[in-house]
Amino acid sequence: MRIVSHFPRQIHEEEDWITLAGGCRLAVRIWRPVDAERDPVPAILEYLPYRKRDLTAMRDAQSHAYWAGHGYAGIRVDMRGSGESDGVLRDEYLQQELDDGVEILQWLGRQPWCTGDVGMIGISWGGFNGLQIAALQPPELKAVITLCSTDDRYADDVHHMGGCLLGDNLSWASTMFDANACPPDPLLVGDRWRDMWQERLEDSGLWLAKWLQHQRRDAYWKHGSVCEDFSRIRCPVYAVSGWADGYCNAVFRLLAGLDVPRKGLVGPWAHKYPHLGVPGPAIGFLQESLRWWDHWLKGKATGIMDEPMLRVWMQESVPPSARYEARPGRWVSEPCWPSPRIDTRPFRLTSGYGLLPESQEDAAPDETPLSVRSPLSVGLYAGKWCSYNAPPDLPHDQRDEDGGALVFQTARLDRDIEICGQPVVELELEADQPVAMVALRLSDIAEDDKATRISYGLLNLTHRDSDEHPQPLEPGKRYRVRVLLKHIAQQFPAGNAIRLSISTSYWPLAWPAPVPVKLTLYPAGSRLLLPCRPPQPREEADLPAFGDPEGAPPLAVTRIQPNQETWRVIRDLANDQTMLEVINDEGVIRLDDIDLELSVHVIERYTYAYGNYDSLSGWTQWERRFRRGDWEVRSVTRTLMTSSAESFRLRATLDAYENDSRVFAKSWDEDIPRDLV
Repeated sequence: MRIVSHFPRQIHEEEDWITLAGGCRLAVRIWRPVDAERDPVPAILEYLPYRKRDLTAMRDAQSHAYWAGHGYAGIRVDMRGSGESDGVLRDEYLQQELDDGVEILQWLGRQPWCTGDVGMIGISWGGFNGLQIAALQPPELKAVITLCSTDDRYADDVHHMGGCLLGDNLSWASTMFDANACPPDPLLVGDRWRDMWQERLEDSGLWLAKWLQHQRRDAYWKHGSVCEDFSRIRCPVYAVSGWADGYCNAVFRLLAGLDVPRKGLVGPWAHKYPHLGVPGPAIGFLQESLRWWDHWLKGKATGIMDEPMLRVWMQESVPPSARYEARPGRWVSEPCWPSPRIDTRPFRLTSGYGLLPESQEDAAPDETPLSVRSPLSVGLYAGKWCSYNAPPDLPHDQRDEDGGALVFQTARLDRDIEICGQPVVELELEADQPVAMVALRLSDIAEDDKATRISYGLLNLTHRDSDEHPQPLEPGKRYRVRVLLKHIAQQFPAGNAIRLSISTSYWPLAWPAPVPVKLTLYPAGSRLLLPCRPPQPREEADLPAFGDPEGAPPLAVTRIQPNQETWRVIRDLANDQTMLEVINDEGVIRLDDIDLELSVHVIERYTYAYGNYDSLSGWTQWERRFRRGDWEVRSVTRTLMTSSAESFRLRATLDAYENDSRVFAKSWDEDIPRDLV
């Protein structure tokens, strides 16, 4: 990243408080031009629960100061119950959070240094609430940039996929279990810090239990899902994600569903801002965001709305790996979405395990059924549903998975094929159990037979007709189902082949069905639909290039202990037990400006005994420490999730320490019935 030290306007930085109508104080950090009270500027708000003073301080310093230097007020607010803000955070996207956000916008509109025009930006949680607050239509909010977020909290979030319960649901719940146990900084809140901390420890609760009580699409998930009524959003929206991120699908739905000025951008990145994007190439996203803000908040002619509605990174073929520094490819664009030049090309499945273009002349398909009953090992090399920070959590060689799956493959391609959009698989099948899932993987098969997963999809077959009103299967009855895979832009080069793999489990990316399932597939009624896109070389040559990544000067940070991460599959053949273990030790750093040491150590373990569905377990532990001088606090959270055919069981503990003394302890033990999951 190129560091920019000199800006058109000199920057003033301060920490302050926003007092809401009910008396709750929210902590805010503000970067703005020093002369903004004489020459007011628009504001750019990022509203998160992730602690502006420490956990996001490094990222915030490089982006918000950058915007401030170009004539904006960068505003970073910790929501109620996080950082140094008052109150307790009890769940995601509560109405209280959104109402507080509207009050923040009103407060900004009253400041003498603000023109009254505000944009909202955020990645993940901040991308969610930017859309959700936009749907409330506050007059101060003039435009939104939403990154790595969703319009649909049930169908396309960290909790569920295709009606299946995701393993990331446990992982994410553990992340917030830890975050909600963090104390405010005494340097800002004074002696109140201990009482504020105790209130959070006591009242935030076990979010995982709450989420598991809603296993179908009900009012709980509809709240905050802007897809319920896209027309509520009346301001311009720029939607951004990456192919390695869990949220790329939402970009395409927002472009298709909104009726406002809008743009979409999808790169090769994981769950990261594009100027920090990994896998690369990272881009000059802060410059791109300025073009958006200048157009919508200052009325400048930047040309950004004259460019194509959608730009995506067309990925080239690469060998499989759990980690990429960069993905080769090129930027392509579409003037609108859905694009009329995307051609759906069908491939039919054959009883000989082939994928044949439907137009290809062939003997009449036979009705020979094929069956699969996958071992629980299918999914150990799947990576995470969402690659959060680009550790080694991407899918590895799919040949390690395909032994437990039905595999259908094209002949070696005689010419390149490029796809852009959402692959769909139509299946005719039956199951021998009333609750079953199907997992589909689309892979690029190189000439040396290495298999790189490029997209996948899941479907809880009880949700085949409705996520809101699932129905059990009738064993032995044939059903026709459609499974939506993740959107992707990918080139399959000549000489490679395309593979579709079908399994009955995908652990631990998704929690399996209650008991082993045998699926019987009827190939004659099944096909793969690929969204093929013809290259547009002249148009692509005319696309303006993104600049190189830029940012304001970073915070001064001292690395005290190194970080390390491991991702291991451990197979104990003597005991027929298998474990996927993920360890993320972020080491120890010191934020020099506030003399604060930070450390966090995370362990996740997903285990099963061979063939025993009642043995499944997910266990997480987070240990976090803050230290300054003789002040030291530490929290340890542990969560264990197991299941039987009838229910999920949660056991969790929270312990908090001040110096060497334990000052808080709480435990949970809950049993939650399975609801056709």
